[in-house]
Amino acid sequence: MKKLLFYSACIFSILLMVNSLSAENGPKKPAKPIRKTNREAVNADLKLPAGFTASLIAEDLGAARHLVVSKTGDIYVKLAKMKDGKGIYRLSDTNKDGIMDQQTGFGGYPGTGIFIKNGYLYSSSNSGIYRYQLNEKEEVINPDQPEEIVTGLVLRDRDKSKSIAVDDASNIYVNVASYNDACRKPGTGKGIMPCSILDSAAGIWQFKTNKLNQTYKDGVRYATGLKNVVGLDWNTKTNSLFVTQHGRGQFHDFYPQYYTPKQSGEMPAETMYEVRQGSDAGWPYVYYDQFQKKKILAPEYGGDGKKTGGEKTLDPVAVFPAHLGPNGLLFYTGTMFPKKYQNGAFIAFHGQSPELKKGYLVAFVPFKNGKPSGAWEVFADNFAGIDLVKPIGPVQYRPCGLAQGPDGALYVTDDLNGSLYRIAFKGK
Repeated sequence: MKKLLFYSACIFSILLMVNSLSAENGPKKPAKPIRKTNREAVNADLKLPAGFTASLIAEDLGAARHLVVSKTGDIYVKLAKMKDGKGIYRLSDTNKDGIMDQQTGFGGYPGTGIFIKNGYLYSSSNSGIYRYQLNEKEEVINPDQPEEIVTGLVLRDRDKSKSIAVDDASNIYVNVASYNDACRKPGTGKGIMPCSILDSAAGIWQFKTNKLNQTYKDGVRYATGLKNVVGLDWNTKTNSLFVTQHGRGQFHDFYPQYYTPKQSGEMPAETMYEVRQGSDAGWPYVYYDQFQKKKILAPEYGGDGKKTGGEKTLDPVAVFPAHLGPNGLLFYTGTMFPKKYQNGAFIAFHGQSPELKKGYLVAFVPFKNGKPSGAWEVFADNFAGIDLVKPIGPVQYRPCGLAQGPDGALYVTDDLNGSLYRIAFKGK
């Protein structure tokens, strides 16, 4: 009897060990739902206007950048860093409980941009653009066989994002950021004149959506003088492209005779532009000073913080505090939200402003007749999860991408912890 008990214990221990090894080395299951609860129960995570609710519908996605929602409610998320060898994840809510309980990865490359238009999913790497054919449910037909439509875009060590937007005339627009903060000569405070970076970066390039293997010579430099516009969206009301620019920095570092540390932390403004073919926003020669409300000549090019310049360059249509980092731009075309928000612009800010001691938020800019019709306002706040005036811990979430669902809900990605939010309107 004692021997029988001993052998039984041994067999039980072996079974436990085998089960443990299977769990570690076996195939990975789709990510589990973050919680089984109703959407309203999660509303306390964000500060929203009255009548709005927010739910956390997925997490642990990785470096989730931009996203797009299909007509059936599935969500495609682009990752800046690959997760399990995949750079795109399709999320599905299989039991319709409000939680994205199934994840399917494909696309073996990192990147930021993603867009659905006319039967295709468009996705950018850090140096090119791919497209995937969709079926009638907007599911990718051949996820392992994308068609490369643009290749060879500039890729350096910083600001690699290639954000994209598609218009109604089979054109795709891609941001190619500057890899130099102010087109400055290494080791000096002098600017390169003329700025040689502008021939292949610091602008928007236009390509065709239905032509394969395009390079710079096949495209059009649609707009220039844009340091880095991670947020861009085609406005169907104005039939034009809008972008949000990350401003430059290091004023005091290189030019303490003109700028105090405080000024360096508060300037220049982050800016929104409406761009058309041939537009020039002025980088690196000028920047926008939101306090003087003027375009100021950059110190690398003879400026002193007061001299104006760029008379023939674009004026911003909206300005925001410095260093907020506008990473997502979306014109809201749904009807779920109150009329105030319809056709206006939502912006996901990825950084924080030393001037305001605020950041990591989604803002809203009202529009009327294709132009901003009022001051910008905070729409969704508290992604940081801490007091930014007196922080006692690390930031929890950083908003990055924005998308609109078929029902009019607003989706927001977080590329710090890989969370995904759904914001809906429930009030009157």
